[in-house]
Order: sequence, then C-alpha cells, then structure tokens
Amino acid sequence: MLAVLLGSEAFVASMFLDGASLPSNAGGLTGLLRNWGAWILRWGIGFTAIFATFAFLKHRAALAAIWAGAPAGGPIWLLTHAVSACSFAALSAALYSGHVAPWPDLTVTAWLFAAILTVLSAAFALMPFRVWLTAIRQTGPLWWCAALCSAAACQLGALSQYLWEPATRTTFTLVKFLLSGVVAGQMVVQPGASRIGTPRFTVVISQDCSGLEGAGLLLIFGLVWLVLFRDELRFPRALVLLPAALAGLYFLNAVRIAALVLIGDAGWREIAVRGFHSQAGWISFNLVAFGLSMGARRLKWIAVTPTGTLAASGTEYPAAPYLAPFLAILAAGILAGAMSGGFEWAYPLRLPAACFALWFFRGRYSGIDWHWGWLALVAGAAVFGVWIGLDWLTAAHAPAPMPAAMAAASVFWRTTWIVFRIAGGVIAVPIAEELAFRGFGLRRLIAEEFEGVSWRAFTWTSLLASSLVFGLMHGGMWLAATLAGIL
Repeated sequence: MLAVLLGSEAFVASMFLDGASLPSNAGGLTGLLRNWGAWILRWGIGFTAIFATFAFLKHRAALAAIWAGAPAGGPIWLLTHAVSACSFAALSAALYSGHVAPWPDLTVTAWLFAAILTVLSAAFALMPFRVWLTAIRQTGPLWWCAALCSAAACQLGALSQYLWEPATRTTFTLVKFLLSGVVAGQMVVQPGASRIGTPRFTVVISQDCSGLEGAGLLLIFGLVWLVLFRDELRFPRALVLLPAALAGLYFLNAVRIAALVLIGDAGWREIAVRGFHSQAGWISFNLVAFGLSMGARRLKWIAVTPTGTLAASGTEYPAAPYLAPFLAILAAGILAGAMSGGFEWAYPLRLPAACFALWFFRGRYSGIDWHWGWLALVAGAAVFGVWIGLDWLTAAHAPAPMPAAMAAASVFWRTTWIVFRIAGGVIAVPIAEELAFRGFGLRRLIAEEFEGVSWRAFTWTSLLASSLVFGLMHGGMWLAATLAGIL
C-alpha cells in the first residue's frame, strides 16, 4: 500500500515537475525546486519501490499481523485527501504552465505542502498513524538502507550519461548493419550527425534512442523479478538472464529504428513518426520482459520446477480470467497505436481482443452474479455527470473538428469505425475493467485468496487503492477516473 500511495502521487507529480516551466533565473525555493526537484522526485520513487519490495519480502508475516483488523483512519482524512489532491492538481497546472508570478516561492511552497498533505492524508485515511508507526518500527533499519540505495541509484543514473555517446554510436552501427541488406545502394549515412536512412526518409539517433534508458528499466525489472522468484530459480545460473535480456532488448531497439526507416521510406511517414516510433519501444520491452519472466521459468537449466510441470498437473493462475481481457485490450491498444498515424484507425482491434479473452475464460465467469439493478444505473449516471462535468470545466467547450483522416474516408469505413468504437467503449472495455479492478484488484487487496472474497466486500484500503490505480491509467483524466472508480 505504501508503494501504491507514494508511487501514485509521485507519478502525478512527475507529469508537472520537469523544471522547464519554472523561471531560469529563479532563486529561493523556486530555484531549489528547478535545480533539484526532479532528482528529489527520482529519489522518492526509488526509495518507495525499494522499501516496499523488501518490506514485503522480509517482513510480510509481521506486517500482515499488524495490519490485520486495523481500523480505518476515518472519513475526515478521506475528505482532506480529496481537497489536498485537487489543490495539488491546480497548483501543478500553474507550475507546469509557468503561471507562478508574482509569487513564485509562495506557489511552490503551497505546491509542496499540498503534495505532502495529499500523501499523508491518503495514508491516514487507510490506517491510523499509530499503525503506520508500528509497521515502520517492525522493518528496523530497512528505511535508511532503502534511502541509501535510492541515493546510490540516482548517482549511478547521473553517471550513466557518460555512456550515452558510445551507446548511441553502437546503436547507429547496428542500424546501419540491419539496413545494409535491404537498402544498401540507397542508404544515407551521416555518422557525425547520427543520421541514417534513405533519400526519402531519414532519422537522427539521439541519446534518448540509444536504448540505454530501456536497458536501465529492464535491469530494475529483472532484479526485482529475480528477488521475487528466487525460490523457483537455480542460482547463480539464473543471473545469466540479466545480460541475455539486456542484449536482446538492445538489439530489438536497433531493429525498431531500422523498421522505422523502412516504414517511412515506404510512404507511411505519419505512422512511422507518430505511431510506430512511440509504441515500438514498449512493444520490445514487453516482449523481452515477458520472455524473461515466463520463458525462463520453463527452462530446466534455470528453473527448479519448470512451469510446464505445474501446468500439466492442472495448476492454473487464479487471476488469469480476471486480468486477461484487460491485458488483451492494452496489448491491442499498443499494437493499434503502432499501426496508426494522426488518427487511430486500428482502434477496432480492441474489441475482438477482449471478446476472445472473455470467450476463452467463459467457463470461469459462470459463478459471477450477473444481474441488472437500479444502483448500477444510478452509478453510471453519476459517473457520466462527473466525467462530462470535469471535462466541461477544463475544455474549451467547442466541438472538436472531425479528424482529416476520417473526413477523407468513405461513409462505410467511418460508420464501421464508430460502431466498433461504441461497442468497445460500452461493452468490452467496461467488463474487462470491472473484472480487473473489482474482480481481482479490489478483492486481492482484501485477502490473498481473493476468490473467496465477496464481490460486495469493502475496505477503505481496497477502495482507495484500486480506484487510484484505475484513475492514473487514464492520464490527464485521472481525477475523473478516480472518482468513477470510487463510485
């Protein structure tokens, strides 16, 4: 829960705290925020992740005993959290847009106060202060170990910038090698500018495209995965997974850039720049992470008990029926984004992806109480009002023009797209979200054996955590989505 609370608030803060919007000559607290705010935020996220992970691994039983039956902090803290979160969002918008004059230090002070109060009020709404204090004491020296490790990780992150130039050169060489067999006679190669491509389409391999950031993210993922599943792996053999995964991701990054050039050269510039470029990196990361976490557990040389043996004995992951439809929609969304330019024509992929997952696990849904009720209708109307109301307060109130791609399409294709869009938004997506966040997430936060928990069960912890995570997955509409999740 500590990871969910602090990590979620830090995620929201990271959307605003980039320092670029603050005056370059600012002094005092504003200057401190500009120069050190991003690093403090990185340290906070690292501390939260390290502390929460190892507190769960080392003190899980003791913490469960402390939190078992702990009373909620009361509705006053929930109200305080709502007020402070809204204040934090408004002040963040002012900081991000640069509207901090004529009192920049006062605005930054209020922003920091609202951020701290938002986190504390959420924590105390879940459990009283004395329960948190007992839990912190139970973890012993873990808190300062996590603080030192996070500081060391930030320092290593700063030092890793010296690796960007050689990493960029290596990526450039790999892309050149991959393209040489396809467009060798027409290749444009400018090593000094890191530009490569064809006469019709070229790309500049910047430091951000070197693959170093993705490698760092995968390294963190791999280390956490090795720790969590250490009892199922053979050490030190399992350590070979990390360099293998990093090498695979680094090579796939070069493949991504080469494919970007080929897509642009084929005449699909919008898809290459707006769709494929932004999504292919995450597709590569997901493929390697999936191969690391799932494929390695099937290798007898690494896994103590390969998962194939467990599957043969009839063991099934109980969360799969609840998470699979939602994950299928996310995967289809990433793929659709990679195939689209300015307008996402491939949105209809979400509907068959979700329907296939629902059909595949249809037998597991027979025990769910599917029935109609007035409360559902009232809640739906309330969500509609909240969502449209907040959008009306923040939008320009003018109807958006029809995208050029849709305006140029035939009536048949426009109608088909709209039908799939409505069917996905009204039927497939809500059912998948309900299964994931209520069927699994909310009940899993109440008990580890979540299948034995009633769908009507309620705790403040499960309500706030599942709603907040649901809200953050909706980007700029996170506040409306969080309220919708609570309803």
